[in-house]
Amino acid sequence: MKHRTVAFLLCNTALFCAVSGVQAQTIYRIVGANGKVTFSDKPPASADQGKISGTGVGASGAASASALPFELRQVANKYPVALYTAPKCVPCDTGRALLTARGIPFNERTVTTPEDSDYLQRLSGETSLPLLSIGSQRIKGFIDSEWTQYLDAAGYPKTSVLPATYKNPAPTPLVSLQKATPPAAKAEEKPQQPARESAPPANSPANPAGIQF
Repeated sequence: MKHRTVAFLLCNTALFCAVSGVQAQTIYRIVGANGKVTFSDKPPASADQGKISGTGVGASGAASASALPFELRQVANKYPVALYTAPKCVPCDTGRALLTARGIPFNERTVTTPEDSDYLQRLSGETSLPLLSIGSQRIKGFIDSEWTQYLDAAGYPKTSVLPATYKNPAPTPLVSLQKATPPAAKAEEKPQQPARESAPPANSPANPAGIQF
């Protein structure tokens, strides 16, 4: 029954996996001539249209990853972990403590502004926190056993192997907005093609829960 439940959760998160893309990508905030705001992974036609930062591992995360033991660095590069939190969120604090105690290298993205909430809605389909990202997986809410199962499946060590001097990057806002004046006239942006929904993961003897990344 537990395996069926995890498989069901994975089917529900398939769409999130499709739209999340590469963890280190930059997401652009496009302001059209009519003032309409859209988000895209394609660079804007003009820098004056503004930009927001993407989710996942950024430059600071990449720099920190170079200090990791080889095997852990391999897993972290393949399945980077990002934690989305908000102030005064007890489950967020508990989830952060679990990752820290286990020695999981992760990037923390904070949700504090309306722009953050709007982008989180686009990313996960709702604004509940915490949200844990492991590779392309999205795990909503904190359940100790569920987080542990996904981290195990990704190949992260069960106990910390981090160097004593290692520190995770400081938390950063989910959306870092650069204010700019929209151009006087712009051609209407073509609508993006909807992402295809991923096929349900197949179970195997080595991975009975059917977890995919």
